[in-house]
Amino acid sequence: MSRRTIMPNIAYDTQRHSFYVTMRSRSSKDGVPQRTVRCYPTLEQAIRALEDHTAGRELEAGKISKDLTVGQWLNYWLEQGILPSRSASTTHGYTMIVRNHLIPGLGDIRLRELTGLQVQQYLNQKQAEGLCSNTVRKHHGVLHNALEQARRQEILTRNVVETAARPASTTPVHHYYDSETMSRLFEALAGTSMEPVVKLAGYLGLRRSEICGLKWSHVDRQAKVITIVEARTAVNGRSVDKDTKNQASVRRLGYGGLEDMEELMERLWQKLQEELAQLGEAYADRDFVVSHSGGQPYQPDYLSGYLQKLLAKKGLPYVTLHGLRHSFASIAHSRNVPLFGISRALGHSNTTTTTRIYMHLFDETHLSVVQEVGKAIGDEK
Repeated sequence: MSRRTIMPNIAYDTQRHSFYVTMRSRSSKDGVPQRTVRCYPTLEQAIRALEDHTAGRELEAGKISKDLTVGQWLNYWLEQGILPSRSASTTHGYTMIVRNHLIPGLGDIRLRELTGLQVQQYLNQKQAEGLCSNTVRKHHGVLHNALEQARRQEILTRNVVETAARPASTTPVHHYYDSETMSRLFEALAGTSMEPVVKLAGYLGLRRSEICGLKWSHVDRQAKVITIVEARTAVNGRSVDKDTKNQASVRRLGYGGLEDMEELMERLWQKLQEELAQLGEAYADRDFVVSHSGGQPYQPDYLSGYLQKLLAKKGLPYVTLHGLRHSFASIAHSRNVPLFGISRALGHSNTTTTTRIYMHLFDETHLSVVQEVGKAIGDEK
């Protein structure tokens, strides 16, 4: 046998040159003992993993060791408080921040000995390494949430992250199209696989994840109404279906009377019927509105990358799929569509969200507002 025990609960595989850690715990449902074996490339990593697991079991039992480290608490908080209750994309983001940054940077410090100065030094270092301010703010937020949980459980008396200053948020540079450029885009990509993608983003303001997750079962072809109830994203290169961003993102968008969209949706439906007749059971999935030939659904990053290639080839200005969503909001606002209606169409929870995200668009119309008021007052003189 190639695997031999070298210390309690750790074995070494002489063929694979890897270390295997046996972790024992009780199921949260029925209390039945469970056994999990995990593989690590080095003995140091294996020992650390076993120590973290042991610390987690002690926490579950209500035992708080004075030697409990930041890393051990973060792992416990992540596995017990975040992973079971959040979406796959959210847990992936939290896991990357915790395990790739926070634990390597602060993990060895005893939890009760962590200071605000150490947190501040960590945040400053991350900025010095080239992470943007908004990303470092996310690190601050994740660490704050984790330590706040420790404070609520009376493991800590205060949350030292509150004394560390977050870097100022930066407003990203937005690129968006006016109605004329949007029309040029639609004409340039007519007949390509990206035509339905850019029209769903530009005409209806859909997020790219919502475009990837749109299914025919959510399209009422007779009433010409699309219901947005699902999204599709990628986590570690694997496609994941999920609910929409929030409850407000569940919305019904009518395209009746918009001849371009009516024609497009019917053309996509006929294309689906032709591929089904040709491929039969070999067709990958029969429900996605936009997909690769053969029915394989798109991933958001693929669409984003392909759009940039086509824009360069067609000589069109730079814009992202999210920029087309911005364009939808901008064009709607320029045509005096009420903010409430724009917010509902975009799937925002309230108009405050819309204003905060798209303020750079709305600011550009303030001059016309002032001019109209001035004209009205002048007419009264």
